[in-house]
Amino acid sequence: NELVERARENGYAQTLLGRRRYLPNIDASNSNQRSAAERVAVNMPIQGTQADMIKIAMNRIRERLDAEDWTSEMLLQVHDELVFELPPAELEEVRSMVEHEMRDALPLEDVPVVVDVDTGKNWLEAH
Repeated sequence: NELVERARENGYAQTLLGRRRYLPNIDASNSNQRSAAERVAVNMPIQGTQADMIKIAMNRIRERLDAEDWTSEMLLQVHDELVFELPPAELEEVRSMVEHEMRDALPLEDVPVVVDVDTGKNWLEAH
């Protein structure tokens, strides 16, 4: 695997934005340790880039919420999900802004970024 070989050469895996995760066990003699590091070498660039993307989106969303003087609040992040509390009057504008900021957080050529927005009076209803 190309990602594993690159991690062996460099000693780390990295995201598209260059954030690194060092893998001291990538060449371990213990096969369990080596296999675990190899899995990280494959998964980290994808999962780590997604984590970078959502953090960028969260910062931009927070800035937009403050700039627009909305009363909407971003409450929490769960993996690739953001949870908000907002008044019904702000729903459509905030929904549009959140979709835009999440979709455009990191331009990815030839990779569609799909953003789904669900609403409800509580977390259960929104799912």
